[in-house]
Amino acid sequence: MGASENKQLLQQIFAELAKGNSEPLVANMADDFRWTVTGTTAWSRAYDGKKAVLTDLFGSLRARIEGRLKTIPQRFIADGEFVVVEARGDNKTKSGVPYNNTYCFVFRVADGRLKEVTEYMDTLLVNTVFAAEPV
Repeated sequence: MGASENKQLLQQIFAELAKGNSEPLVANMADDFRWTVTGTTAWSRAYDGKKAVLTDLFGSLRARIEGRLKTIPQRFIADGEFVVVEARGDNKTKSGVPYNNTYCFVFRVADGRLKEVTEYMDTLLVNTVFAAEPV
């Protein structure tokens, strides 16, 4: 797949994420998918493997977010197997605190599958909002 097809894949995935539907994201992850969260938060590290992403990262977020996690895309930039997605969240914690982070995701797509992503975000917001959020 080329840059155009990779970009289209991420556009389809994020169209669903904006509605709170993470199924296309999960379905397109390779088994050895790696999600790296940058910064200094409780989640900042590399999650190696689809299972670790779903259990350790997504599971922890689902325990704190009310309803389905929504991420709304703003811009897509593609170059070869890399697709950059600027996005913003539209979420609330279970205790009602807004959690509307801004993101820059750098995805790598190989052979039509998501192989890795590096996530950049407002880490102060993560630490502030989730520090007081009970699990």
